[in-house]
Amino acid sequence: MGCSEVAKSFEMIIVARLLVGICAGLSSNVVPMYLGELAPKNLRGALGVVPQLFITVGILAAQILGLRSLLANEEGWPILLGVTGIPAAVQLLLLPFFPESPRYLLIQKKDEAAAKNALRELRGWDDVDAETQEIWEEDRAEKAAGFISVLKLLRMRSLRWQVISIVVLMGGQQLSGVNAIYYYADQIYLSAGVRAQDVQYVTAGTGAVNMLMTICAVFVVELLGRRVLLLLGFSICFTACCVLTAALALQDTISWMPYVSIACIISYVIGHALGPSPIPALLITEIFLQSSRPAAYMVGGSVHWLSNFTVGLIFPFIQVGLGAYSFIIFAMICVLTTIYTFLVVPETKSKTFIEINEIFTKMNEVSEVHPEKEELKDFPPSTTGQ
Repeated sequence: MGCSEVAKSFEMIIVARLLVGICAGLSSNVVPMYLGELAPKNLRGALGVVPQLFITVGILAAQILGLRSLLANEEGWPILLGVTGIPAAVQLLLLPFFPESPRYLLIQKKDEAAAKNALRELRGWDDVDAETQEIWEEDRAEKAAGFISVLKLLRMRSLRWQVISIVVLMGGQQLSGVNAIYYYADQIYLSAGVRAQDVQYVTAGTGAVNMLMTICAVFVVELLGRRVLLLLGFSICFTACCVLTAALALQDTISWMPYVSIACIISYVIGHALGPSPIPALLITEIFLQSSRPAAYMVGGSVHWLSNFTVGLIFPFIQVGLGAYSFIIFAMICVLTTIYTFLVVPETKSKTFIEINEIFTKMNEVSEVHPEKEELKDFPPSTTGQ
């Protein structure tokens, strides 16, 4: 992309954006899965939120570098696009030195020695027998051995509520209107009296709030729990959408209403950064076991990006048709997701993958032994992992 102007080729940008999209699609699934698998139980929530934190860091960096006084101008735009290669180059240099996921090595590769070496490298101490045993217990608790495809995942009764929960949470994350809020924000700032040339700075300020609240989520997710953050976040988003609707409807009759609209945008960003943005991807790692986790991330990632695409595609038409009342739709999605979370989604804080799996086993009304592996119940459980 950085060379596209020199080459006089817009096709280079199109191809490059395709490649960046492939990278983003893979990374948004693999990174939280990898971090969730290698994290110790007491840090799993915090590490699970870190990918979303760095997404907000990237958004803020793009907003700052994209200021017209910096790189968003005729001379600087190739550099702005080319900067994308810097973090990619850093990753290429550092990722070869990262250990493989211990759970992947032990459960799927059956290589206990390599798994222990990876755990020692990650933890910094030699005694990893207890954690190794916990991974073996997860292996024995697997409801289906080997590879689980997406189609098989969708058909398995033992994973029914896990799949429904991920679809609802990932869909709710994007369909709750986060991108629409950013889309509408510039118009709201202008109506509040912000000068057109200064809107970009206010937008960057909103990005800074997003990043700061995600940092807060990193530190409170193990204190308050995932469920509380989801309920709190979606409730704040619901309230912000309702008040924003009223403020937009009355902004031509009450002079100070545009300032209420700005407060609603900031409140919405705070609420979304606390729960709806970071928690759903973390939950995919926690509520699925090793063999079903990759397929679950494929389902969750597909719902995420399809919902994102849908909002971006249809919101301009919704805005034309409904005007100030566009956000009522997003408010309804927020409240429905909140109700589902309250009724169905369990707290996973400080629980092992096995304990979480047992909660869903009861919800799915299946036996401890998966029907496909019913014959295994006659064998005594292994205690050594051989």
